Order: sequence, then structure tokens, then C-alpha cells
Amino acid sequence: MESHSRSIAKAISYRILGSVATAVLFFILSRDITLSLGAGGLDILLKTGLYFLHERIWNHVHYGREKPPEYEI
Repeated sequence: MESHSRSIAKAISYRILGSVATAVLFFILSRDITLSLGAGGLDILLKTGLYFLHERIWNHVHYGREKPPEYEI
């Protein structure tokens, strides 16, 4: 199981990359830097929160995890 701080760090680093891509796409389509930066900023906030929740929910899902041994020496 991952720690909360690791999940937050992963979410932030992933969202920065994704939000830069969103801002660039908005700029290419609109040629409006203010709109592009606003969209990128909102993208970071919304999707970071959603990713964090997604990670925490998946920590409770046992699908694909190996079962720990019942007895260990």
C-alpha cells in the first residue's frame, strides 16, 4: 500500500505534465494565452484531486494483488 504523500507526489507530477499539454492545446486552438493558462490551472486542480481519489480507492481493491502467505517464518 502506498502512503498518502507518495500518492500526492505522483498525482502532482503527472498533472503538471498533463496540464501543460492542455494549456498548449488550448493556446494552439484559441491563440489566447489567458484562456490557455486558466484552462491549464483549472486542469491541475480538478484532475489532481480526482487522481488522488482514484489512487486511494484502488488501494482498497484487491484485484490483481498477490495474497500474502497465511504463514511466514
